[in-house]
Amino acid sequence: MARLSFVQYRLVSGSVALAAVVDDHPPRRVAEFGSTYEFARWAEQRGAGLAEAATTLDLGETVDIDEVLRDGRLLPPIHHPDPAHLYVTGTGLTHLGSAEGRDAMHRAAADASTQTDSMRMFLMGLEGGKPKNGAIGSQPEWFYKGNGDCVASSGTPLVSPVFAQDAGEEPEIAGVYLIGHDGSPLRLGFCLANDFSDHVMEKANYLWLSHSKLRPVSLGPELLTGTLPEDVRGKIKILRDNVVIWEKAFLSGEANMSHSIANLEHHHFKYEIFRKPGDVHVHVFGTATFSFSSGLKTLPGDVFEIEASPFRWPLRNELRLAEPTTFEIRSL
Repeated sequence: MARLSFVQYRLVSGSVALAAVVDDHPPRRVAEFGSTYEFARWAEQRGAGLAEAATTLDLGETVDIDEVLRDGRLLPPIHHPDPAHLYVTGTGLTHLGSAEGRDAMHRAAADASTQTDSMRMFLMGLEGGKPKNGAIGSQPEWFYKGNGDCVASSGTPLVSPVFAQDAGEEPEIAGVYLIGHDGSPLRLGFCLANDFSDHVMEKANYLWLSHSKLRPVSLGPELLTGTLPEDVRGKIKILRDNVVIWEKAFLSGEANMSHSIANLEHHHFKYEIFRKPGDVHVHVFGTATFSFSSGLKTLPGDVFEIEASPFRWPLRNELRLAEPTTFEIRSL
């Protein structure tokens, strides 16, 4: 079966366009649709999967994705016309080895002779995260990151709030979903993701995990349709002044996870509020690799670069700090 992925970008005119990538062929513009969301809704109405529906597409001119990146016209691989209807969520302690860094962080604030909650949750996933024959397995750690307004594309900055104590990367794979007209979650595919997080805040108290995750997420550049390979191998680099200051391989795919993707999906979509027709969900699946566990402190201007096969283009973002803002809470 052909490998099919989609890339969203802006034309020079500013309007949104969609390109399809088949195997190793150059990307070509999809003439009939201006976004992944439009195409997915159309495919669902036809009762067809994305790969089947793509065979009917009128593919136009070749798109130079490298040029699009240089011009700053690349978009995330999915968006919703109303950003409030795009949910960004995630799960942690899902990968083999993922407890090591988290346990070390949390043990600093706990009695070293006791098993931390992080390690207990990881072991629960290791024992029951891959149920067989359709059974329901252990539920993972879960967190909310934001809505469509928190999503950044490759080539754009990841902006850390002024109150953040850390601005750290987490190289991950994300699942992308459309909720169908009957409330069924429809998996559109997978993309690279940087689950930008505040590890200093989390280390201080693991109950602050929910705060530490309320940060932007970067996605893309491409949405890979079909099944995620069992063994995904990638690399995360951090560059400072164009010099690599930290680099490490990372693993994903179910061969390297303590949970099956189906189990993670079940424990997200079992909540009815996440099954509203027309909504989009981006769910990051977790990682075992991040520079904070190596003692690195990132600085504004650092560049995160994530690459992994089978994705053709890397995910690259520069770290910036937000401008100070003020707000006032008033009685109405």
